[in-house]
Amino acid sequence: MVAGGKNIPVLFAHRPVFSDQPVSPEWFAAVLQSLGPWVEDSPGQAPVALAVSGGGDSLALAWLARRWRRNLLALVVDHGLRPESAAEAQLTLERLAHMDVPARLITLTDLAKGPAIAARARTARYARMVEACQQAGCVDLLLGHQADDQAETAWMRSNAGSGPDGLAAMGWISHTPDVRLVRPLLGVSRAALRNTLRKAGQAWVDDPSNLDMKAERVRVRFALHEGGLSEQFWCLAMDAGWQRMERDKANATSLARTCAFYPQGWVGLGAALPEPAVLSAVIRTMGGLRYPPAPAAVERVCKKGEAATLAGTRLVRWRDEWFLIREQAGVAAPVAASPGVVWDGRFVLHAPSALLRCGVYVGAAGYGLPRKTRGGWPALFCAGLPALWWQGQLVCVPHLGWSLSADWDGAFFDFRPPVPATGMGVYGCKKVHNKDYVGPVG
Repeated sequence: MVAGGKNIPVLFAHRPVFSDQPVSPEWFAAVLQSLGPWVEDSPGQAPVALAVSGGGDSLALAWLARRWRRNLLALVVDHGLRPESAAEAQLTLERLAHMDVPARLITLTDLAKGPAIAARARTARYARMVEACQQAGCVDLLLGHQADDQAETAWMRSNAGSGPDGLAAMGWISHTPDVRLVRPLLGVSRAALRNTLRKAGQAWVDDPSNLDMKAERVRVRFALHEGGLSEQFWCLAMDAGWQRMERDKANATSLARTCAFYPQGWVGLGAALPEPAVLSAVIRTMGGLRYPPAPAAVERVCKKGEAATLAGTRLVRWRDEWFLIREQAGVAAPVAASPGVVWDGRFVLHAPSALLRCGVYVGAAGYGLPRKTRGGWPALFCAGLPALWWQGQLVCVPHLGWSLSADWDGAFFDFRPPVPATGMGVYGCKKVHNKDYVGPVG
């Protein structure tokens, strides 16, 4: 393979990215070292989890990870979408046992074929793997995405007109509220991983859906291969990722200097609105959005400098300062109360089980709270606060220190938005020469 039409292979950590040569355990361990810190590798500590589908990428990840450390837990998910999936999952468990990698089977039983099945299956898979990580105490989950996947993602996002952050494609590290997702193989080709298994005498499962030309990613995969464009789009993702990290650092500095995050889920923005990039990051966090709001919409809000609603949030002026709060019309519907339940994607309930009797639910506090109860905060702010309701009556608003009776005083909510405002992880590589990327940026 060549980069930019030149007979110079692109390197990552001094190894050709799209080489088909097997990956050495020493090289893999060096990459993992740069993606730390890691839990101590001892029986008394929580294991590092890894997602293993049984395909060539994830089994190569398992084989390499086993030579990096002993304390591992492989998570094998059976989607049940193909008749042979259960047998393949069992075969994968056997192969992991042969590698001496402890594994756990996760079976999904409620997936139905139909529209957006791939996206729904992915969401369900990650949710169950995160749950398994929580049960085992794992704080890190290794994923088998590799360089060809990265090039395909960059191509698709480029075709979709993604902004500069989107072109960074997948991150080496992605942070979620419950687990750190780590992709150590983004600098290794699909062919190299399969040759790693061949050299080790290991077999894998080939998913027939990877050849289904009805899927966009499969079409892109073949187009990249036929056009010899994989390196070009891999480099696009790495360069965009480096630039994204630089922007994230600048935004984090600005946030630290000008913004105050309140446990009630409000953000004080200061006397003047921040620049659009910073405001966009805060809106994404406060609104619990998977992706940032449209840049043009945020720029219009900043240019006008007026109160506005955008992407589930409301920008308001109070006491000579700008605040970003939750838009009341955008809050989630009520949910049955239980310890650890998440409401509105941002608040986690903590309460004794005995307190959460039948009929108690979590919902917005709403309007009508007396000014004294609100502690001087505007009604507009307090309407979206999480509250406990019982038999249709408001009984507790923990963030205001108010409850109908002392019986409800043991409940409180943690404000835990699904995405941080200061960047979602580690992206890209630093390029020291025209062809040599030295490693993930930190």
